[in-house]
Amino acid sequence: MSTKSASRGVAVSVRGLVRHHQKGTTRIDVLEGIDLDLAPGDRLAIVGPSGSGKSTLLQTLGLLDAPSGGKVLLDGEDVFAASNSRRAAIRNRKVGFVFQSHNLLPEHTALGNVMIPVRLAGGSVAVAEKRAKALLRAVGLARRIHHKPGELSGGEQQRVALARALVMGPGLVLADEPTGNLDPNTALGVFDVMLQLNQQLGSTMVVVTHSLELAGRFPRRLAVARGRLEEF
Repeated sequence: MSTKSASRGVAVSVRGLVRHHQKGTTRIDVLEGIDLDLAPGDRLAIVGPSGSGKSTLLQTLGLLDAPSGGKVLLDGEDVFAASNSRRAAIRNRKVGFVFQSHNLLPEHTALGNVMIPVRLAGGSVAVAEKRAKALLRAVGLARRIHHKPGELSGGEQQRVALARALVMGPGLVLADEPTGNLDPNTALGVFDVMLQLNQQLGSTMVVVTHSLELAGRFPRRLAVARGRLEEF
């Protein structure tokens, strides 16, 4: 895959981030005053027990979940002070999200699934197809591009999801337990591909994982505990 159009990465600044849910008359505090700074190209792993708020933090960074308080700045822009349409544009242009579940459209081929973000952004079919094919080759699926998700293994489906997340050349790549549904050997293979492609893109990357082994491969690691981030 060519890196000529590689992103320089997105600078992330989080200040006083708070997120709580209301359950009846009970308020459940999930995040309590998160502060975080990431320089363009930084790679961060976040660990913590289930229910600690890891996924909530990642979804907020990905503009999928609005905070109850505090600020999230991407390249200096306060994204939750922006309009919904502006936020959607930022998310599509700057953010690539890899979920634990691949969330592929079953009626589309691998190629068709990866082309979707480019088409939604107004790119032509030719441009979308060129980018999608390049990424599918990069994740080792050159011979599977015309297969639908039901014809692919779990690891292959997650590689398609990874290619789809990267097809817009995002400056910020977020992955929420991206290998959580895979067996250990397949998980390591997918993780290797993800790190290799991210290094080529130069994107800022944040990965949530239960695996201390996988987290150990990141230069920076934080744990979510009691609603806050702690170095470990």
